[in-house]
Parts: sequence; C-alpha cells; structure tokens
Amino acid sequence: MKYYIKDYPRPQFVRDNWENLNGAWDFIFDDENAGERRRWYEGFEPEYEIQVPFSYETKLSGIQDERRHDHVWYARKIQVDGTRLEKENYIIHFEGSDFVTTLWVNGQMAGSHRGGYARFSFDITELVKDGENQLVVKVDDSFDMQQPRGKQRWRDENYECWYVQTTGIWKTVWTEYVPKISLKNVKLTPVLADYTLDVEYRIDAPESMWDGSLQVEATVSFDGKFINQVSTAVISEHVNTKIDIAKKNSGFAWTVKTWSPEEPNLYDITFRVIQNGAVMDTVGSYFAMREIRIEQKNILLNGRPLYQRLILDQGYWRDSHLTPPSEEALIEDIDKIHDMGYNGLRKHQKTEDERFLYWCDVKGMLVWSEMASAYDFSDYAVEEFTREWMEILKQNYNHPCIITWTPFNESWGINQVETKQTQQHFTEAIYYLTKSIDPYRPVIVNDGWEHTVSDIITLHDYEEVGNIFKKRYVDCEKEIFTTEVYHCLFKSAMANGYRYAGQPVIISEFGGIAFDQEDGWGYGNKVNSNEDFIKRFDDITTAVKELPYVCGYCYTQVTDVQQEINGLMDIDRNFKIEPEIIREINERQVGYRR
Repeated sequence: MKYYIKDYPRPQFVRDNWENLNGAWDFIFDDENAGERRRWYEGFEPEYEIQVPFSYETKLSGIQDERRHDHVWYARKIQVDGTRLEKENYIIHFEGSDFVTTLWVNGQMAGSHRGGYARFSFDITELVKDGENQLVVKVDDSFDMQQPRGKQRWRDENYECWYVQTTGIWKTVWTEYVPKISLKNVKLTPVLADYTLDVEYRIDAPESMWDGSLQVEATVSFDGKFINQVSTAVISEHVNTKIDIAKKNSGFAWTVKTWSPEEPNLYDITFRVIQNGAVMDTVGSYFAMREIRIEQKNILLNGRPLYQRLILDQGYWRDSHLTPPSEEALIEDIDKIHDMGYNGLRKHQKTEDERFLYWCDVKGMLVWSEMASAYDFSDYAVEEFTREWMEILKQNYNHPCIITWTPFNESWGINQVETKQTQQHFTEAIYYLTKSIDPYRPVIVNDGWEHTVSDIITLHDYEEVGNIFKKRYVDCEKEIFTTEVYHCLFKSAMANGYRYAGQPVIISEFGGIAFDQEDGWGYGNKVNSNEDFIKRFDDITTAVKELPYVCGYCYTQVTDVQQEINGLMDIDRNFKIEPEIIREINERQVGYRR
C-alpha cells in the first residue's frame, strides 16, 4: 500500500510527523490509591522500569507480576519542538489502556478516558513547552464485573476460559504534530451498486473559514494509476461528498476492482485540506469496493453467496498476553490461519491492534468484530458498554475486512436476556445504534443463543460426534428455532417474545478439541493421538458443512490460551497438526460448498 509505514499504529489515517512513545517508562504501584494526594502527577520515585505497551502482568513488560494492582502510574520525558506549536497542535494518542486513564503534562491534567479497548487522544498543545516535557499517566482498574472486561478474570486466579487480567497501558502510545487547520476524521462507505465511495469529512478549522475559501480534496488511485479527484468546499465542520470510482468510457463503466478473500483489492486515497491554494494538511488512507448484504438465508459478498470458514481468535501470546509482541506476530497469525484453509476469523472478546485489521484488509481475511463483555447487568454497565462500543464502531468502520459486528456473546452481561425485557431492550438499543452508524454490515445480537433482533442467527454446539450433530440439526431444523432448547446446553435459539424470521444461520462455535497429553482443558473428551484428532476434526467439520441451511462455521480456536488448550496451534504458534491436513478438510467440497 502507498501509505504503509511499519509499526504505524493508525494505518488508515496516516501523517508523516509522528513519534512512537513505546519503550521504557518509569512505573510504580499505588495499592493505597494515595498517588494523587501525594501529587505524583508532578513526579514520583519509580519502583520499576516498564516496557510500554506491555502491561505489568506480562513478561515482556519487564515486571511480570500477575497479582491484582488496581492503581498504577507511569512517567517519562518527551522532547517537543516549540517552534512548531504556532501552526500545529501536539496530540497524544493511546491505542488502548485499561480502564480509567488520566494524563498529566508538566503537572497539569490533560484529560481522562474510561474504557479498556478503544483508542483515545488528548490535545496537549497548551500544556507543553519547547524542549523537555514530563508525561505522567495514572490508570485505575478493578475486578468490577459491570465494566467491559472480555476474557480478563475478576478473581485472583484463572478459571474456566478467563485469563490473567490486563491493567494499564497495553497498546501503543504515540504523538503527532497536526496542523491547526486539518482533517479530524473521515468515514468511507463503498456503494458498489453505484460504483461510488461516500465520504464524510470532519474538519478542524475556525468557523470563520466556512465561507468556501477552504476545501478538502480527495485523490483516488489503484495500483499507482489515477482514478479520480474530487474537491469539496468546506461550509461547516462536517462535509459530505461522493466519489465516482468507475468512470464512463464511451458509455461503458470501467471495471471496479472489488475486495474479497480471493482478491483483496485496495484503492489508495489521499486527502488534502487546502486554503486559498495552499495545502494545510495531508492524510493518506485506503479503502475497498465491497458489499456485504443478506438475501433471505444467504450472506452475499459482492452479490455472491459467501460460505464463511471462520476460526475463533482470542489474540493472546505467552509473554505479552493481549498485546501483540510485534507487527510480525500479527502477520504470522493471519498467514497461518490462511494456511489452515480458513477465509476469516471471529476476533473474540477483544478489539485487536488496528495493524491487525490493516493486514487482514491487505491479505483478504474476513473479520467479525466483537465487543468485550461485561458480566453483570446494571445502568452503569449499560452506560459503559454503549459509550465504548460506539467508539470502537467508529474507530474501525473503514476497514473492509470487517464484515460483521458482534456486540454480545452467550448472554454474558445480559444473563437474563431470554426473559427479562430490560435486557432485551438493551440489546435492541445496541443493535439499532449500530445500524444507525453502519446500515450495511450484519449485526449479530448475542452470538450463540437467546437472540433478540439479529441479522444472523448463530449457534454454539460442542458436540463431538458428527452423526449426532448432523441428526440434531437436520431432523429438528424447525424445532431448533421454535422450542426452548436447541442442544445439550439447554439454551434457546431465540429469546422469549422473538421469532426466527428466516435469517442466515451459522454455527459460530464448535470443536474445541484438546490432546490428553496436555495440561489444561478443551471441550468434551480429549484425544490421545494425531489420528484421533484428525478423525474427530474431520467428522464434526464435515457434519457442519453438510447442513443445508447453514452458511458458515467458526471453529474453536486458533491457539491455546493459558489454561485453555484447544487451539490448532499452541500458544507459541506451533501447529499441532500439519496445516495441509486441516486445510484439505476445510476446503474439501461437500455438496456445492467448500
């Protein structure tokens, strides 16, 4: 891609003038929560040196203390070029910090953010000076089951499928100089039926400039060849325009290059904010022309039925937990998932590093984007969940690899959704809020069971034997969606008061096979040999593919995660079974499907 920069944390909105603040920071635990009273925001005597962006619980942080510490502090010096501040703002970005993050610059508070998974930023122009400046960060976390946690434990020890907590900064921290007159953000929506790209700009400029003297220009190219350029007058903070991607030539439209797993075609786009002929700001990005829609029981990608061969991906590493150890590690995961014959993944209970989504865009990996769950229902839980989900939705909207939004999973945080209307109304509210931002992608409400309003009905079933699985879903198709119980977990496919309306059906969790020689757990009985593993994997995967009304599946899972050992790879990314064998089973034609 034209604007790719290794390790750049926001690859869909690229500027040149940035600095990565990952690396050594001063660090201290504040178990008494006394740091603010002691004015640590003006400086503190460090207890440790921590390697950001790795949380203190991890080996790569340099600390590796897995005990609970609810209040932690960070500090480091930065150098600022004060001569630039007259024409540029100085912005600091946190890609992810869990849970309440407060920043002080030179002893003055810059701002605070709640939430563990979304990016947030502070404009610190007025707080910095030329030369050396002091950053101090405090992060407050807890074992509160009402905040979105994902797979982070809320007990002192791991149990079942919940793992060591992540406290504090766990994604990249970086700064950039941004022109005073600039592009704040952009929303890109491909409209394949019209061969156009809808563009929504948000401009940072004084209202006095909304007189037409300011313009925003977009230039589109593909594989280095010019496609189109559109300039739009700025008459308010929010500006909308439309760009033709397939121009007419002698009455015929040129072929649009669409994005798919087989051909992940991406267009480059350059944005410039221009005042009276002078370029004020330049941002590089990319987009794809692709359409995902539902037609009766089928999910269509670019107008063609899409059979999804997905794998559950929790995104954990041995020495860094939720934080990718490197960009190369992200690429390795995507390549190895492709090697096993999957065309997509369900990123489970985590908003992954945006560089991961970039490489999924580039390599043609379908992604279901899922929100981290809370585990208790309350007004507070609703508020925290809704605010952060909206941030994540808007942050990752432009990535073509994302084809499905999945805000809820297995009734976590809404454990009475089957019968309780307040929780049902919450799921409906999130569904319609999501649709108001993105009317194009499917939204799954409560992946696994007890669906309310949902564009796709998804079922979780860890049955081991293919014939039993197939008999359950073929012989009892109607009963599955109309009775209270659809499998051995005694869960209803639909919540009370909701009916199956002919939506597409996907088996979005199954498998979870573990070896008997390993210490940990998987789903069902463990297997004793490679031959037993392959036989069971083949048997259950083929049974799913033979279901005539099911249009995809998601196998559990990519890698082992701490005590959960049901990955097709171990946590160090070593294949347990040759990937060619797994690939042949996944891609083998069954009926008319691969």
